[in-house]
Amino acid sequence: MPKFYIKWELNPLMIPADPKERVKNWLSMLEMVKADLKAGVLKDWGLCSDGSGGYGFSELSEADLYTALLKWIPYVNFDIKPVLTVDQTIDSIKKATKAK
Repeated sequence: MPKFYIKWELNPLMIPADPKERVKNWLSMLEMVKADLKAGVLKDWGLCSDGSGGYGFSELSEADLYTALLKWIPYVNFDIKPVLTVDQTIDSIKKATKAK
C-alpha cells in the first residue's frame, strides 16, 4: 500500500485581506480537513505553529490522491513524497545487500 508525506503551504496570494473573511475561509477549510480525515483520505494532518503550512499523510493511490487534492488548488501548494515504513526500509536494505 502506498504512503505519501504531504507538505502543504497556504498560497499567500489567495489569503483574504479582511480578517473576518480570512477566519471564515480558514474554518471552512478546517472542516474540509476533518471530513478528509473521517473519510480516510488523510491518515494524519497537522499545522506548523507559525500557521504558514503543515503536513499530512495519505495512503491513497497516486491518482486518487491527486483527485482528492484538486479541491485545494489554488489555495494550497503541495510538495508530496512517497515514503517507506521502517520495515520496508529494512527489507530494501537487506535486498540491496543480497544483490551485491
